[in-house]
Amino acid sequence: QVHLAESGGGSVQTGNSLKLSCAASGPLWNSWAMGWFRQAPGKEREFVAAINSAGSHTHILKSVEDRFFIFRDNVKNMLYLQMNYVRPEDTAVYYCAAAWSSAVQVEANDYLYWGQGTQVTVSS
Repeated sequence: QVHLAESGGGSVQTGNSLKLSCAASGPLWNSWAMGWFRQAPGKEREFVAAINSAGSHTHILKSVEDRFFIFRDNVKNMLYLQMNYVRPEDTAVYYCAAAWSSAVQVEANDYLYWGQGTQVTVSS
């Protein structure tokens, strides 16, 4: 069982930065690929970023790849999403998720465990 807890969300203005964190607990943390997804009001959950178990490979949603960065600390059992130059369209609940795979996963169905989410609201 892997438990995930997101933090770092909040209300920010356009152009600012925000760093989301995801604390993970459970066995074999270093074996799990991790990802961030988001869900805006009235929309389906959307892939944002993923990272392999070693932290050496990432995949970022094309529309945010020049602004968002995913990284992990396998010693501290932490996953992060650095969000720079945020825009109102980044407003959503952000979820971290764990996939039983060492490789990057981009499909929500490949993820077994999910956090409760953290709200990010960007005002213009």
